Amino acid sequence: MGANLPGVMTDAIQDFAAFVVDTDFDHIPEAARAAARIFILDSLGVGLIGSAGPWAAELVKTQALWGCGDDARVWSHGARLPAPAAAMCNAYQMHNSEFDCVHEGAVVHALSIVLPCALAEAERRGGANGRDLMTAVVLGVDTACNLGLAAASGLRFFRPGTAGLFGGVGAIAKLRKFDRETLVRAYAIAYAQLCGTMQPHTEGSLLLGMQIGFNARNAVVACDMAQAGLAGLQDVLQGPFGYFSLIEDGGDVAAVVADMGKKWRIAEMAHKPHPSGRATHGVIDAALALRAEHDLTGADIASVTLAMPSLTHHLVARPVGDDMAINYARLCSPYVVALALRNGEIRIADFGPEALRDADVLALAQRVKIEVTDNPDPNALTPVDVTVSTTDGRILRRRIDIVLGNPGNPLTRDAHLAKFRRNAAGAAIPPSDDKIEALIAQVDALESIGDVRNVIDNLTASA
Repeated sequence: MGANLPGVMTDAIQDFAAFVVDTDFDHIPEAARAAARIFILDSLGVGLIGSAGPWAAELVKTQALWGCGDDARVWSHGARLPAPAAAMCNAYQMHNSEFDCVHEGAVVHALSIVLPCALAEAERRGGANGRDLMTAVVLGVDTACNLGLAAASGLRFFRPGTAGLFGGVGAIAKLRKFDRETLVRAYAIAYAQLCGTMQPHTEGSLLLGMQIGFNARNAVVACDMAQAGLAGLQDVLQGPFGYFSLIEDGGDVAAVVADMGKKWRIAEMAHKPHPSGRATHGVIDAALALRAEHDLTGADIASVTLAMPSLTHHLVARPVGDDMAINYARLCSPYVVALALRNGEIRIADFGPEALRDADVLALAQRVKIEVTDNPDPNALTPVDVTVSTTDGRILRRRIDIVLGNPGNPLTRDAHLAKFRRNAAGAAIPPSDDKIEALIAQVDALESIGDVRNVIDNLTASA
């Protein structure tokens, strides 16, 4: 059980603050702790491979234009930056390859802001142990996911950024031991800096991941300002221009407040086994299953039909082209289904410039059609159906209700560790094999780590 909470107060931001301030490590059940160990390690690996992604090095270089500081390190690169800048760079790295874990019901990549914020804070101030980090991450994830789950409609703004911002603030505040009043002001100051439009998603721009970075930076700044005593707001979530009036189209906040300390959202997070938008994973799973069951090749396939809910359609039903940007292709279901059917896997390399011009894959992708189902849930990503018509007249169908990586269909530990090792080794400046194995051991025993900075030491090639 979590800490005792009052009923919904004047504005539910008070309840969110009370939960973070009053909940300690001992309140967190073992199932949530186990999930935290899994997804912290997964997120570190994704942040490392993201260091080799587009714009990562350029983003680090721009930080010198805005002042100096050595609070915290950028993973892989090892550059020392002010904490807001380090949080921004690491958060961008965590999302720029579309490989970061997600809460499917909330539609929030919660750890992608929460973990970079928590580690930048831990490195900046020192003294944080593994239990402190785990508590901060679990509470930050709960904060972000509960905001997403409370939403009454589909995405108006980029929810991984907008809700994730509040999660980052909650994690930092827990490490700093804020009281409720200071945390509410931090949430308010963060809300005034919130950003995240869906336009980069629509265009397939890498500014999508940059919005994760912006909100991580803003979370650190908001906590610094609140600690200095700057003014905030009272009705952050439910005011006439509050979060659920402006950023979301309404929401049932009371329902998620009632579940705080009972349902631990980190235990509901989903792995991403493929480096593409999560909304593509259901049709990828179906395509891979059909390929394996029927020994299909690209030449066997006359046409493919994908059937998906309205949100999935909105996110990833986009036409394939021969001039696709990297992030557009990661969110293009015809392209990733063609990759799955032709190659039997989806790799980060499949979104490089040369791969995106592969004539055989593009030709197969052009034979993919998409339909919208009548699923009434505006936030549903599944179920999805894939139907393959073969050149010899067969009609092959596969339905996916629970996507691989979901808590109801989890990755095995071997698959989880294989993903982490592959991602860590693919960093721009990869840690040594010894450091990669040390990271696994450290996160497996996170509660016994005396100083989190010892974990961060293994995220760079040098100490």
